[in-house]
Amino acid sequence: MSNLLNKTTTQNLAKSETKTIGSDETKKLEMSEARSKKIKHSYDVKDKENALLLKLKDGDVVIEMFEDAAPKHVKRIKELVRQGFYNGLKFHRVIEGFMAQTGCPLGTGTGGSGQKLKAEFNTIAHKRGTVSMARAMDVDSADSQFFICFADAPWLNGQYTVWGQVISGMEHVDNIKKGDGYNGMVNHPDEIVSLQVIADL
Repeated sequence: MSNLLNKTTTQNLAKSETKTIGSDETKKLEMSEARSKKIKHSYDVKDKENALLLKLKDGDVVIEMFEDAAPKHVKRIKELVRQGFYNGLKFHRVIEGFMAQTGCPLGTGTGGSGQKLKAEFNTIAHKRGTVSMARAMDVDSADSQFFICFADAPWLNGQYTVWGQVISGMEHVDNIKKGDGYNGMVNHPDEIVSLQVIADL
């Protein structure tokens, strides 16, 4: 019997059941253990439990987190990531040559998760690819918002909690849509496609 299907036969085949399920259900679809291991090993990170995969419109970005330097911030970021908090959030404030900021559920820079964190300022410098917490005037007001530096920003050192560093995919961060409004606010901003702990893939 031939393995080839004619046009009429293919038209009568039932659609894959996965095509009609909702996004919440697709998240629950299981991945084979072998494929999961292959994906994890494709990211060269020191500690998969303390590394994130940030999916952007142009590609994947890998962030290593500094658990030793900012343990409370790293713990909270992972909690939010595992809740799916960041998925779909906008890069609401993006300044050419400076940084891209995200993590506000309102998309305005005024919202958060509702849990403020005590500052964990450290000696890690703000340089290209640094991931650091955004905050208000109060040093202990960081919540869920963070920014990624496009370039070195030494004037921020010791004033914001650095908790991570982009180790691959920085070219995709560079392509995040820039703001042209007041204070870098972006019209029709890019979004986080997804953010996951690499150990969970």
